[in-house]
Amino acid sequence: MLPTSTIEAWLREDLGHHDVTNDVPGETDGRLVATERGIAAGIEAATQVFEYLGVEPSAAVGTGDRVEPGEVLLRTDGPARETLRGERVAVNIAGHASGVATRTRNAVEAARRVSDDVAVAGTRKTTPGLRGVEKRAVAAGGGDTHRLDCSHMVMIKDNHVTELGVERAVERFRDRASFATRIEVEAETEVEAVAAAEAGADIVLLDNMTPAETEAATEALPEGVVAEASGGITLESLPKYAATGVDVVSLGSLTHSADALDLSFRVGG
Repeated sequence: MLPTSTIEAWLREDLGHHDVTNDVPGETDGRLVATERGIAAGIEAATQVFEYLGVEPSAAVGTGDRVEPGEVLLRTDGPARETLRGERVAVNIAGHASGVATRTRNAVEAARRVSDDVAVAGTRKTTPGLRGVEKRAVAAGGGDTHRLDCSHMVMIKDNHVTELGVERAVERFRDRASFATRIEVEAETEVEAVAAAEAGADIVLLDNMTPAETEAATEALPEGVVAEASGGITLESLPKYAATGVDVVSLGSLTHSADALDLSFRVGG
């Protein structure tokens, strides 16, 4: 559920202070239509935009459903003025989210060609203000959301290690975190990965390693330590990493480089 303040901010940004363009009288019906194939997401957010404006929306597909060109994702019924005022925000949000979901589904399918077990995850490389929408879209595409924010899991990165050293960093954050909070440590070599595990890391992020280096580091980790491959992984190289034995492959590109799914909003007819 989106906060009302978020919807208001989106509409304020798009409509400004004197919206003449959408001053159309009467009632109308509308439909959000896919113009290319993809995975539907962001429908709930688009629905809430129209609801806020007093327009009655009705979802025609479910989150995570595959849609084809010409397929209706959402229908609306209500005042023409308010329908048109919500149109662009709804299209932009649903199109962006569906693009993230589509890219994620493509990544999951690429990984499944070589492994039934590896998780495909997003990262914190999200658009400010849109993390909730984008994380839900990753889930809609069949991916793992990874940590939702900095309070969700402790991530010890290279800067933390530079300042504190890996053992001191793990000890410090373990003392300050809840017993239910897992600790992940970033490593750039096999030696660093093993040291992170020995320091007490629950998860070791194997950062910017080649597939061969990733496989060697994964094999060197103690049983029970989760191995995550990340850093510069593309949809093309993902299967090679998925085949290394890691538990998770994470890609920032699921959110920061996804093309929006092309959607169109049409009224009447």
